[in-house]
This record gives sequence, structure tokens and C-alpha cells, in this order.
Amino acid sequence: MRPSDTCALVQPWRNRVTELCQRALRLPSLSGREERVAELVADTMRAMGYDDVSVDSAGNVLGWIAGGDGPAVMLHAHMDVVDPGPMDAWRQGPWEGGLHDGRIFGRGAVDDKGSLVAQVCAGGVLAEQGLRPSGDLLVAAVVGEETGGLGTLILRENLPVAAAVVGEPSGGWLMRGHRGRFELVVTFHGRSAHASAPHLGTNPHASLARFVLRLDEIPLASDETLGPATLVPTLIGCDQTSSNVIPSQLSVSLDWRSVPSETAEGAQRHVQDLADTCCGEGVWAEVSLRQLPARSYTGAQRTIPYVMPSFVRAADDRLVREAHRLLVDGVGHDVPIDVWGFATDGGHLVEAGIPCVGYGPGDPGLAHVANESVGVDELVEATAGYVALAMFLGDVVATI
Repeated sequence: MRPSDTCALVQPWRNRVTELCQRALRLPSLSGREERVAELVADTMRAMGYDDVSVDSAGNVLGWIAGGDGPAVMLHAHMDVVDPGPMDAWRQGPWEGGLHDGRIFGRGAVDDKGSLVAQVCAGGVLAEQGLRPSGDLLVAAVVGEETGGLGTLILRENLPVAAAVVGEPSGGWLMRGHRGRFELVVTFHGRSAHASAPHLGTNPHASLARFVLRLDEIPLASDETLGPATLVPTLIGCDQTSSNVIPSQLSVSLDWRSVPSETAEGAQRHVQDLADTCCGEGVWAEVSLRQLPARSYTGAQRTIPYVMPSFVRAADDRLVREAHRLLVDGVGHDVPIDVWGFATDGGHLVEAGIPCVGYGPGDPGLAHVANESVGVDELVEATAGYVALAMFLGDVVATI
């Protein structure tokens, strides 16, 4: 088989790819509640003839296609989705999986069930055709990506693969990296008092206000490929619910989109230094990384510091060049190369020493919005792209 043969192999799968995507979208799978999609994925992999299918302690579904003696490669996508938001914002329900004008609608259509379905079907194509890649292929459907990456953090602890293709919406482009994300919480501590007697308390409001107005003083790095890091305040918290009480604590959450030269520890130091200079008399500041208590549907639990690492591979990197060649041959037209503007589980994999590239169907701009949708043509093309990568990327990895 040649990479250019993949389109012909995948075309007969058009209806199966479409129907599987619709079925997956009809199963709500918020983070921590992915069990019904996991069951669908596992049953589908078995019916397609995968050599081995299992579910690990986190609830990740792991499907293996046996290959030769070369390095193993992983196709990686996540099963969880974000909340659909107000139902009246959707022209059709977010869990209907409706097909209209060649597009499938529903929460998760692009983020990330489109990639998930295309990867599962790519493995099915190999199994049905009796095709054996140069090394074993792992198709991993993971949990908890939207809430810090619990599934991938557990999966990577014992992961016998030499490279990974991270499936996230990329518009069919090959992605070679993304910025990371740190979430910091800055708490200003004062002293509570009745609002009628402000002299008895220490009000932290002015300190927090000064801090927010001076955030642009914090030094942010820039990367030649990923561009500048960004830092923005998002949520404000208070330890009181009554409007006639001076709070003793006010907090602000900061979203720091990082580049590879930055660390969470360094970011925390910069924020602490600024916060200290903004504290009024009797007020002190505490800066911490947000801690996410994550629990999977299987009961696996961890408290995860909210650090999603960044990564970037050079444009002339051999893995990038060869993955690009395989995709171009596999889908039959040029494939642009770019970087994502958002973080993915790929950062966790790279941190564990697993080189990654990214690729997936769907417009990234449709992720996390009402009326999310993916085109059937996009799904079929991505399936062909994943078949080409699954079959031949191991040969590349073996020579890197």
C-alpha cells in the first residue's frame, strides 16, 4: 500500500464515518461522564476487528492494531466535551447529531468527536483491509481533556509509543505546536468588617484594583513561531455574599498563555512580585496555581495543577516534514502547516518525551460555541489522513 491509496480505501467508509459521528454526538459526555461514549468506542473497535481493546483505570479506551517490529505510533483524541450552554442558542439540540447540508451538528462535533471518529475509523480501515503498519498502532480515546488532562496524565505513565498524532480541530492542516496555559489565582487578604464601620476593617478592593490595572507590567516572553505570551484576568471571587460586609478576601483568576521559554514557577514569581507592590496597608497577597480536583467516570481521582505545557517543532523538523508528506499523499492535495492558538493534551505527551504533531477535521473557530458542526467531507478526508499517518509514520520515527 502507498499513502496515495488511502482516499480510495476510505471512500466506502463514508456512511459508516457519518453514522458513527452522529451516534457519538447523541451521547452527552461532559468531563467525568464519558462512560457511554467510551462504551460506544470500545464496542465499535471490537466490531471493526481491532486486535486488542481495553479500558484503563482512568476510563481511556485503548485500541491496538498489531504491526511490525518498528516503533509504535498513537492516534490520540478525547471523548469529553464542554457544556453546551443555553439550549435556546442552538438551532437544533446539541445532542441531536443532526445532518444538514452535508454537516453534522452537535456539541463536540469538532472538539473533539470529529477527530475521535476519524481516528477510530482509520484503525478500522487497517483492520478490515488486513493492513499492518511498520509498528503497532494505538488509537487512544481519552477522558478529561477539557478539565486539565486527567486521562492523558494517567495514560502517559506507561505508554509504549514513540510518537503521537493529536487529533484536535485543525481545519485539516498539520499542526506543529501550540502555546501552553497556566491558570493562576491571586488572593488579596484584608480584614472583614460591617460596611457601616469601614475603619474596623481592611478592605482589599483597592489593592486588587491596582493589581489589575498594572498587569501589563509583568514581563511576557515571545516565541518566533507561537508569537507572544498573553496574560488576562478572568474571574473575580469574594468570600462574602452580603453586600453590607467588607470582604476579608478577594481573588482574581489569571489566564497566562505561555510559550516554551516560560515556566509556571517563573510566572508565579512575576505575579507575586507585582501583587506585593499593589498591597495597601494591612493587605497581603497570595499567588497560587489553580488546583483542579479531577475525577473520571471510573473513579480515578487526582488533584491537577492547572499547567498545560506548550510545545513547538521547527518547520524543518523531520517529523513535521515527513508527516506533511504523508498527509499530502494521503488526502491528495496540499496541506498547510501551522500552530494551534489553544492548548491540547499534546503538551502533556511532549513533556513525557513523546514527540507530537497535530491534525484533525473541523474549523477550530467552531469549538465551544453554539451550533458547532463538522462537514462529512472533512471527516472522510481526515480518516484518509489518519490512515496514511497510522501506516507510515512509524517508518519515519524509526529514523529520527
